[in-house]
Amino acid sequence: MQEHFHFTTDRAKLQKQYEAILFFVSAQLSSIQIPLQRRNRHLLKQKDEVIIAIHVLGKLLGFTSERAWHRFVIGNLFPKALFPERSRYNRRCRALGFAIKWMRHQLAKRGQHHAYAVVDSLPIELCHSSRMYRVKRFRGIADIGYCASKRIAFYGLKLHLQVTDQGLPMGYVVTEASCHDRVAAETVMTQIPHSYNLGDKGYISQKLQKKLYEEHRVAFWTPVRKNQRIRQSDAWKQWMKRKRKVIETVFSILVDSYRITEIRA
Repeated sequence: MQEHFHFTTDRAKLQKQYEAILFFVSAQLSSIQIPLQRRNRHLLKQKDEVIIAIHVLGKLLGFTSERAWHRFVIGNLFPKALFPERSRYNRRCRALGFAIKWMRHQLAKRGQHHAYAVVDSLPIELCHSSRMYRVKRFRGIADIGYCASKRIAFYGLKLHLQVTDQGLPMGYVVTEASCHDRVAAETVMTQIPHSYNLGDKGYISQKLQKKLYEEHRVAFWTPVRKNQRIRQSDAWKQWMKRKRKVIETVFSILVDSYRITEIRA
């Protein structure tokens, strides 16, 4: 699929995307000091903001191979003589990891201006079900949990994620598989608090809703169960279901592009 980019990419559109990311990175990078000691600064082919912008663009386009992305950059954005060779480019990306994390945090802050946020969790299996009672890897970090939507028990981790109505990630935490959604909800939603949040039935808890509103001024809405006295209209249920689809789309992108649920053992 990544090789297919060479024949289908609109270079004008790609250049426009790159320039928009570079403008944002350059504006944010000036507010932090980069403590990198370089002996041969005069030999750098590109500045740090260019390297960060290229790295971010590669993630947005869904490239999972460092080799394929470097080859794509050389063929579409920069001539080979003006861009670092692959191993040096990857080393600089890792050295600038703290700056990339800062960029993500600043970008996530913009999600506070969106209409609402959605919270959900994604199970991450680390081995097949036939091996989950005898697996030794990640003992003490991962454990056995239950996925209600798929109705299966699995061994692994669980990704708790908060995204805006436009699919922009704001807060996240990775826990063991047995961690209930309600337990991680406060940690996820208070990293960059949003005034209005939506969740599914797994987050139903009056105690949690009261605590979020009193301590963080966060309103948290969920559907109701059949055995609850509270009644919600069909229009409200359909609206909630429609608005929550955005986080399912984000999970699909993570699974398809980065294969985070693929079992490689």
